[in-house]
Amino acid sequence: MSHEHQHQQEITREHFEQPSWDERYGGEGRTWSGRPNAVLVAEASDLPVGRAVDLGCGEGGDAIWLAERGWEVTGIDFSEAGLRKAAEHAAQRGVADRITWVQADLRTWTPDGEQWDLVTSCFLHLLDHGMVEATRRMADAVAPGGTLLVAGHHPDDSHTGLRWSLPGVMFTADELAPAVDPDLFDVRAEARRRTETRNDETHEVTDAVLLAVRK
Repeated sequence: MSHEHQHQQEITREHFEQPSWDERYGGEGRTWSGRPNAVLVAEASDLPVGRAVDLGCGEGGDAIWLAERGWEVTGIDFSEAGLRKAAEHAAQRGVADRITWVQADLRTWTPDGEQWDLVTSCFLHLLDHGMVEATRRMADAVAPGGTLLVAGHHPDDSHTGLRWSLPGVMFTADELAPAVDPDLFDVRAEARRRTETRNDETHEVTDAVLLAVRK
């Protein structure tokens, strides 16, 4: 499981395991910027406030942004070190009482009947096309009238040298869409272009974005 941007040659299967992420998050300072993902801001800014779950929350940037806007948030990740930092950041921002942090492996996590008004997962990537089944379980967690947002790195980015080299990790929204029941959801599957700057170089990249609103 991963939401990291790494050069292709640095990626191994071990990178997707909990010890790798505990080591990464256990270092000094932030791994991420602390800012919310732009795709979440674009899609959630105008949603009515309610209950949200952030799957693969890492250091909590998205969950904290939602909490600051009035949402009651559950942040889920398998990294104990990441969740510890997320809780620290939430306390620093004054929203600790609006967020519940849960340690769970999203390769096997199920909502167990619980539902949220917003289910979001931004740049979570699983091995062996695992995001398809994960998306199916995420959809089960969406309350009537609620929204599912899944965003990740598109396979078209493989030529940039910024993304994953392992097969079955990146995904298109069209690959995820069949995991969401069209009788229950209005579904949009998109490939969104944007620019990304790395080491003072600007690259054009593509995000896979699945947006589904439960009827």
